Amino acid sequence: MTRLDRGLVQIYTGDGKGKTSAAFGLALRAVGRGLKVYVIQFIKGGFDYGELYVVDRLPNFCLKAFGRGQFVMSDPPGEEDVRLAEEALRLAKGVVGSGEFDVVVLDEVNVALSLKLISLEEVLNVIKNKPAHVELVLTGRGVPKELIEVADLVTEMREVKHPFRKGVSARKGIEF
Repeated sequence: MTRLDRGLVQIYTGDGKGKTSAAFGLALRAVGRGLKVYVIQFIKGGFDYGELYVVDRLPNFCLKAFGRGQFVMSDPPGEEDVRLAEEALRLAKGVVGSGEFDVVVLDEVNVALSLKLISLEEVLNVIKNKPAHVELVLTGRGVPKELIEVADLVTEMREVKHPFRKGVSARKGIEF
């Protein structure tokens, strides 16, 4: 079985487009090389994203999305949003800790942290207890500086120009 010699911690953050797309690109590359991938999506459950229609066809690729299918807008967040994010984090601890998967993506985990749905300390523990061969990818805006400090790679997507500014709506197959 293929295994990475050394798994790193990667973060894709920033206000620009492409954080989840970059993570899925990495995941697709990993599956193509015989690695096992698990994507856990925080706050995206219930939404209709294009990637949901293809991942079941890929070998060695699992995806589980958590959320109500609505944006989290309340401050403090609602109990159901907290419960679902904590459930996603419990799954992340188990999946990462098991070492069964070579690449684990925690999609929008940074947003879940900034919304105070989950604890920074618990996310740091997932990183600290990660088996050496597991590549861990964290996505989302508003990454805490503590995660930047422990990461091996941090990429910030910065918006330079976006069609939304000219009234172009999100397009099926491109933005979702």
